[in-house]
Amino acid sequence: MKYRHLFFDLDHTLWDFETNAKETLATLYEQNALNEKGIGDFGAFFERYSHHNERLWDRYTKGFIKQDELRWKRMWLAMLDFKLADEPLARKMSVQFLDHLPMRKNLFPYTLEILTYLRNKQYRMHLVTNGFEQIQHHKIRNANIDGFFGEVITSEGCNSLKPHKAIFDYAIMKTGARIEESIMIGDNLDADIQGGINAGMDTIFVNHLNIEPHIKPTYTVYHLRELEQIL
Repeated sequence: MKYRHLFFDLDHTLWDFETNAKETLATLYEQNALNEKGIGDFGAFFERYSHHNERLWDRYTKGFIKQDELRWKRMWLAMLDFKLADEPLARKMSVQFLDHLPMRKNLFPYTLEILTYLRNKQYRMHLVTNGFEQIQHHKIRNANIDGFFGEVITSEGCNSLKPHKAIFDYAIMKTGARIEESIMIGDNLDADIQGGINAGMDTIFVNHLNIEPHIKPTYTVYHLRELEQIL
């Protein structure tokens, strides 16, 4: 085998963040009676939350904001879009969100099957994620995929973020892998694919959304099943 170590991203690659976040936020929307506070359309609220979350994550990965600001401001800004200026509620909901989100178990189709297939082929699999340490570990345990991975490398745990080379250097050191026998698998072109390239790794772009890539990966797949054609 050309590769021995497979480094997976978690959110949006294996763990269906969009579905899990929507289910979690729907519960909080009801619990906090946001419909009585001027936010009458949950779908519109979730759309604004997703917009701000994506923008703030981009700023976080580029080092412009800190963890805490990301966590509560995505809720705060979504609420402001509906003229609800309630910072204590935004901070409360941000805590509730992070308490409830890791309990969700939705994975992308064929996740368990492909991980089983790769494990049976004796690949050593690890996670490299920009997510928060404790939350990511809770996610993989609750989704029953923790047994597939040798090491879980988080940005919080190694004090570096994808796409910076340092997080990949840490992952290589932690796993005892070699760059030439390693490949990065993820959905985010700027973090996962550019990060893998920065580290000198081959890459697989998991193109769930069928977008036109602005960075060239080594391989592209549109469904996790297609990894069987590469690995």
